[in-house]
Amino acid sequence: MSEQRRATRRRQQDRGGQPRRIPRQQRGRERFEKILAVAAELIESHGSDGLKMSEIVEKAGLSFGALYQYFPDKSAIIRTLADRFNEEGRRCVEAELAKVVDAAALPAALANIVDEYYAFFRREPVMRDIWHATHTDKQLQQVDAEDMEFHTQAFLAVLVRLWPDRDRSELQAIARLTMQLLAAAVRYAVSLEAEKGDRTIALFKKMQGPDIGRLLLE
Repeated sequence: MSEQRRATRRRQQDRGGQPRRIPRQQRGRERFEKILAVAAELIESHGSDGLKMSEIVEKAGLSFGALYQYFPDKSAIIRTLADRFNEEGRRCVEAELAKVVDAAALPAALANIVDEYYAFFRREPVMRDIWHATHTDKQLQQVDAEDMEFHTQAFLAVLVRLWPDRDRSELQAIARLTMQLLAAAVRYAVSLEAEKGDRTIALFKKMQGPDIGRLLLE
């Protein structure tokens, strides 16, 4: 049996959109990072749908066995990249929400989060294709759901602190809808050319401030 066929059989027995293992030795970490770097380049060039394990093997100069040692399928590679990008986004959200000391500071914090996410997507165009994959690949849809839940709970914690007497379920609904709309606006804006995208983000921020104020201060 060829190396590729053995690796394929092992991959089919171990699917789930997760890396098979995270290497600890330096040589293994270097291979791991090289695979991710090559995959990101290919995704940026061909889109997530066009990513092929055979191309990663060829461009990274690895064997199929070496590739499948770390990643059972391309979903696992895309998930690893998505998790890394999401972690950067989470740090941004936590940093901005930590600045909210009163209700008056809330609109500015949300506007800063919008700006940071928009700049991030513009700076990392490959993330647009990875986001597409997390919506269309059933194995990866959980990634987006988990990330959205993190943002919802982070924002909810701020709302509960500022309005402790409000119904928690109502605040949770506001938090979840706010973060969903924020993400949708950014992702729509980055699908446009830069000038139109900039105007879209500016318009969304003008809409978001009064809307969140009406919901929380009514």
